[in-house]
Amino acid sequence: MKATATLGLAIALGVAATAAADSNPPSDRPACQNRNPLGQAFFGELHVHTATSFDAYPVGVRATPDQAYAFARGEELALPPIDAAGNSVRTVKIDRPLDFAAVTDHAEMFGEMHLCTVPGAAQYDTPPCQIFRGDREVPGPGGSHPLARIFAFLNTRRAPGFCGDDLAACTSAAATVWQQTQAAAERAYDRSDACSFTSFVGYEYSLTDQGNSIHRNVIFRSDIVPDAPTSSVEAPEPYQLWSALHRDCIDAGTGCDAIAIPHNSNLGGGLVFALEEPGVSLEASRERATQRSRLERLAEIFQVKGDSECRNGLFEVLGAADELCDFEKRRRPDAEIADCKLGTGTGGFSGTGCISRLGFVRYALLEGLRQRERLGLNALRLGIVAATDTHLGLAGGVSEENYPGAMGIPDRNADLRLALGEQLEGAPAKAFPLLNNPGGLAGIWAAENTREALFDAMKRRETFGTSGPRIEPRFYAGWDLPPDLCDEPGFLERSQRGGVPMGATLYGSGTEQANPRFVLSANADPDSPRHGLERLQIVKGWIDDQGRMNQQVHEIASAKGTRSPPAQCTSEEPRGHRQLCATWSDSDFDPAQSAVYYARAVQVPTCRWSTIQCESLPEAQRPEACSLQWPPRHIRERAWTSPIWIEPNAGS
Repeated sequence: MKATATLGLAIALGVAATAAADSNPPSDRPACQNRNPLGQAFFGELHVHTATSFDAYPVGVRATPDQAYAFARGEELALPPIDAAGNSVRTVKIDRPLDFAAVTDHAEMFGEMHLCTVPGAAQYDTPPCQIFRGDREVPGPGGSHPLARIFAFLNTRRAPGFCGDDLAACTSAAATVWQQTQAAAERAYDRSDACSFTSFVGYEYSLTDQGNSIHRNVIFRSDIVPDAPTSSVEAPEPYQLWSALHRDCIDAGTGCDAIAIPHNSNLGGGLVFALEEPGVSLEASRERATQRSRLERLAEIFQVKGDSECRNGLFEVLGAADELCDFEKRRRPDAEIADCKLGTGTGGFSGTGCISRLGFVRYALLEGLRQRERLGLNALRLGIVAATDTHLGLAGGVSEENYPGAMGIPDRNADLRLALGEQLEGAPAKAFPLLNNPGGLAGIWAAENTREALFDAMKRRETFGTSGPRIEPRFYAGWDLPPDLCDEPGFLERSQRGGVPMGATLYGSGTEQANPRFVLSANADPDSPRHGLERLQIVKGWIDDQGRMNQQVHEIASAKGTRSPPAQCTSEEPRGHRQLCATWSDSDFDPAQSAVYYARAVQVPTCRWSTIQCESLPEAQRPEACSLQWPPRHIRERAWTSPIWIEPNAGS
């Protein structure tokens, strides 16, 4: 393909065109002082766990939802180990406050965990609670490790012997936790005209099947929410979650609205994005696809457990290898691992099963195109965000330079973080801490920082994700955008008037016409003056006439002399561009063929957290991990935009 590229300054790189759907401020609050109808980039976090989550408390986490929101706004937070008086030798503070956040604790054991951690509860002194709190060990080898206590505690989930024959003890306690979750979000929400911080009510639906992660974060538009969250206990299949959210929220006539965001598809064995349902009628599949498409508007592409964008060499994915697909993989890119092909795998969490192309967002987007005719709609029209999935309450704590670990007590210092799996205080190899990373952020283009404006932008998919840096990408497509658009004074207005933004669909007439032109611009992180942008890329995908997935990566702008990593992590030399902007025309566009495009803005190479911590140790004290070739010493941080779909005819 041929690219038409120009590097230049897009006048208003700090804002982006947004659809007119941005809500006006509700009548019960003043208008925001900082409101721009053309849009602003807001950075935040939609995947945060606190001590309310059953897998956080046993690793020493005591952060409350209130404290997680306070950390997101810039306050200091204590990290495990924390004594009975709430004191810790470790504290951390975010480098820059967030604009928004949602605490999304696991709903599956709200009640059981509450009964074990609140003195005076009838269950508080029972053996399961004593094990959960660490007052006694799990019988057998490794019984003192927090992971052993977590797995043992799962046996209490809605168990009559623990919750009572009618389960009322657990369901009543869960209702209390749900009320506390809502109250914390309300306390954190800035309802003044400063509009400085937005909190969302949310929770995590944590379905695990055959060792696979099939999880979703549920985010509500306002404080109007169901009486109880629907967890994987009540809904042991994802379609049951979608049905419950329609029944209890969207179709309830209360003004409730919600989205569900799949995450960690890289650990899902291909089940997160699977549309083929053996034994299910076509009519039922279509009904489920309709509900899914209404709720699942976004996908989490990156977080502490790795990258879920793409992987090279997967079944019937045609096109050249993409070097940037090797980023933060839980399983080595060069390892010989069985391909699930058109099937699904098991053991995604532990990294023991086959790898499916449907474990990655890029191929989920293509699966949506592939299945559209059968289902009558594209059920995988997904925008993109990133998150941390922190279990420490560190909402948006994404710094590589000050990474405190991801597992609480088990990786509380550099020696433990750099240890190999079998050395991690008796933990199984799957707890290998070296493969974790600080996670990423969600970006939203919206007119103002309110629940209504941000949520509506998420629904129309005008979002992006970053691996941590606050890179601001903007992406448009149109039939008559000019090739020199980057240099036009009215860059934004012209892009909005003549094209569609990320997350939208550009329709064609189905007849011969001009090729679509794209414009991609990005700002580097303003608070990282040494780490500029290296390149801009557009990724194209389509399904050929044999039903195979095709991918092409087009580099449309680059900065010279920035591809070599720094000699030392402490290097002060500024590298890369502060801004890049380019236009590109798809000269191979087939007007009769649907296609999907998303963009990446890539930062210059920087040191991974593990390299930084290795270099901080005297050479003689550096552990074996510091000499390994995997994970790599350096990474290329990046931002991913939501896709733009091009359809030859108006339709779904």
